Amino acid sequence: MGPLTPELADLVIALISFLTVFAIFARVLLPRIEKVLKERDEAIDGTTARAADIEEEARRVRDQYRADLTAARQEAARLRQTAAEEGASLLAVLRDEGQKEREKVVASARTQLEADRIIAEAELREATFALALELAGRIVGESVDDLPNARTIADDFFAELDEPEESLRT
Repeated sequence: MGPLTPELADLVIALISFLTVFAIFARVLLPRIEKVLKERDEAIDGTTARAADIEEEARRVRDQYRADLTAARQEAARLRQTAAEEGASLLAVLRDEGQKEREKVVASARTQLEADRIIAEAELREATFALALELAGRIVGESVDDLPNARTIADDFFAELDEPEESLRT
């Protein structure tokens, strides 16, 4: 007989062997395979769920970061505005203090200049008086230092010189 027409005994043995192997696969190997596949599916589902949880946590952290960043930017803008206002007010105070100090210095300088002018004028009058006495003595040929009214004459002369100055000041 050939391979396409087997004998009945070979066919029955082959069928019994096939059913035995199938039964062993069905009872032993298939439950184990199903168990491994189920565990694999659960692991994949668990990993997917954990990935979704991690993704949700990342979104929450990102949103919190953005909110914190926005708050920090607003705080920085507020601090810059406050610093600018404080700087402007401090600058105004310093300008006022500088202006007052300048006015004090100018007033002090004017007072000092007026005092120096009076002193210089007095020294100049004394020098002029001394030169006038010396010149008068040379012209007359005698010393006029001891004239009793020489000081009065010089004071009257200087008083006449001061009159036009006083009329100019008023």
